[in-house]
Amino acid sequence: MTTENPHAETGEVNLIDSEFAACPHAVFSRLRENFPVAPAMFVGWPVVSRYSDVVWALRHPEVFSSEMDLELGLGTERPMIPQQIDPPEQTRYRKILDHRFSRKRMAVMEPEIRRHANELIDKFVDEGEVEFNQAFAVPLPCTAFLHLMGLPTEHLKLFLELKDGIIRPKAPPGDIEKARELRAASGKRIYDYFGKLIDERTAQPIDDMMTYLVSAEVDGRKLSREEILDICFLFLLGGLDTVTASLGCSIAYLAANPRQRRKIVESPALVPGAVEELLRWETPVMIVPRVAKRDVTIAGVEIVAGSVVNLLLGAADTDGEEFEGADQVDFERERNRHVAFGAGPHRCLGSHLARLEMRVALEEWHRRIPHYEIKPGEVAKYSPGIREVQYLPLVWKS
Repeated sequence: MTTENPHAETGEVNLIDSEFAACPHAVFSRLRENFPVAPAMFVGWPVVSRYSDVVWALRHPEVFSSEMDLELGLGTERPMIPQQIDPPEQTRYRKILDHRFSRKRMAVMEPEIRRHANELIDKFVDEGEVEFNQAFAVPLPCTAFLHLMGLPTEHLKLFLELKDGIIRPKAPPGDIEKARELRAASGKRIYDYFGKLIDERTAQPIDDMMTYLVSAEVDGRKLSREEILDICFLFLLGGLDTVTASLGCSIAYLAANPRQRRKIVESPALVPGAVEELLRWETPVMIVPRVAKRDVTIAGVEIVAGSVVNLLLGAADTDGEEFEGADQVDFERERNRHVAFGAGPHRCLGSHLARLEMRVALEEWHRRIPHYEIKPGEVAKYSPGIREVQYLPLVWKS
């Protein structure tokens, strides 16, 4: 990086810079203090960083809409449901989906997730080292998601390839056209896969999510084929990426901060609070886009109707105006209204499952491997946008 991020004079911020992805907090601070609405490098879209502004935008879809121009999106032919549509239409879909992801329903999965966590740890615990992302952070939540959806675990490699083709297309930095081309190709493959699965479950129903979607009704009518595809597209992206990213960021933080790690080793009851605080501090889904439906002014900056606006969740979650001691990680924080899962009508559908997976993962990992660190001479490697720690080599005394 050749210039300060954000630019000291213009406020232009590079959201895809590797240094920003690895350690974003200083950039967050400079944005909030000096450029609360800043232009994004390469595209010029406004970036909103203060907690109060971000939360207001998330809670007012009539002003900041999720209904994106598909040319700017993620390889979809139609909006993803329910994430890319606004109330009241969005509310009807949430009614048939929310109860499938309720806290009570997700709790049933805990014994299986815990068993799988230990099976994974068994494979490397005696070796004294592991690359955490591929050995644990990817397979644990992804297998749970595939089980929930009724998808074959042997197709995990394919699903990860399709997901990365959307979220992290292998295009040169700033080459928007190439990224769009790669996303469209991956998107077509996702539609084709789930289209075949719709046909299979229609012919032979089983007890899984796809069978439920095939039979579910909205306002007295069954979901159309396109609606089911648009729901599954969103499920694939959310289910195979965000918890993996959250686990990697959390363990990377704890590996670099042994005093904090010892707290949860010595007092496992702190783990639920640690999950919330690490979500706040790390906020893997750093950025969510919205479209301004009308002219609006934020922090003295006019945002013109039709503009794509980036809401910087990570900056909001470290804003001292909302969080006392925002720059300190406190596992016993009493008032933690972080927006790692968003806010308002589009709040993350899978938040209960994500919290469960993270809690179980941290509990079992620290029970089995309480003292670990990043391998000397190595550096964790982060991806921007959704901060997945794609390379996290850990060592411990076996």
